[in-house]
Amino acid sequence: MVVVVVVVVVVVVSKKKNLIFVSNNSTKARDQYIEKLAGLGIHGVELEQIINSCYSTAIYINEVLQLDKAKKIWVLGQEGITKEVEKFGYETVTFKDLEAKFQEEELTVDNIQSLIDPQVGCVIVGLDFQVTYLKIAITQQYLFDRKIPFIATNIDSTFPFGKTKLPGAGSIVEVASFCSGREPDAICGKPQSGMMDSILSHHSLNKETTIMVGDRLNTDMKFGSVNGIDTLLVLTGIEVEESVANGHSDVTYYADKLGDLYDLTK
Repeated sequence: MVVVVVVVVVVVVSKKKNLIFVSNNSTKARDQYIEKLAGLGIHGVELEQIINSCYSTAIYINEVLQLDKAKKIWVLGQEGITKEVEKFGYETVTFKDLEAKFQEEELTVDNIQSLIDPQVGCVIVGLDFQVTYLKIAITQQYLFDRKIPFIATNIDSTFPFGKTKLPGAGSIVEVASFCSGREPDAICGKPQSGMMDSILSHHSLNKETTIMVGDRLNTDMKFGSVNGIDTLLVLTGIEVEESVANGHSDVTYYADKLGDLYDLTK
């Protein structure tokens, strides 16, 4: 399957089509995506061709919120978020930073107020593989201050993992939202329009000749649909043909696999 995908990408590029990789994954920075694609045999991808939810989040904070650079950002998530945000000149605060700062103390909810940084002016919540009660509690304390923006990288409930599914960023966002009594002020992943704004900041798209290819109805296909772009659903992810065989408002075309595109180019 990987070989076929690589061939499809090579064919698309050879036909001088502008290829953009769009992902809700906030665990990796864009340069890490380039390394991952190279490992799959897809070479020559430029940084501007990678638009993921942590980069979209960083753009939102810098260009829409225009957050004061003197303010710090509390991040509940993986290093992909901190890397992209810090490229815009912001200082982030994570649980690892607290562990380094309070080396001689055991970090518990008993001393939670001492863990709160008064300079934090924004909260980002994404997928965190090491999420704990204390991390959630710290996030909650910041969100009790309604003046602090609450930004979610994305709200995917799950993501595919082999033959099963695991909790996605949306599961963590829901916990932070429920315990703080707040909804996110912005959601920066698919299908929200903020992701498209991030794409348009680098690329001039003719929507009539653009197609969104993906394997999820509620993110990939919805993203294309709400932004006026044709969509192609590939049935290699969590969706089944029965969902679209009789038509679906967000799906223009569907195929069993991405390799079917290669067959059309012959």
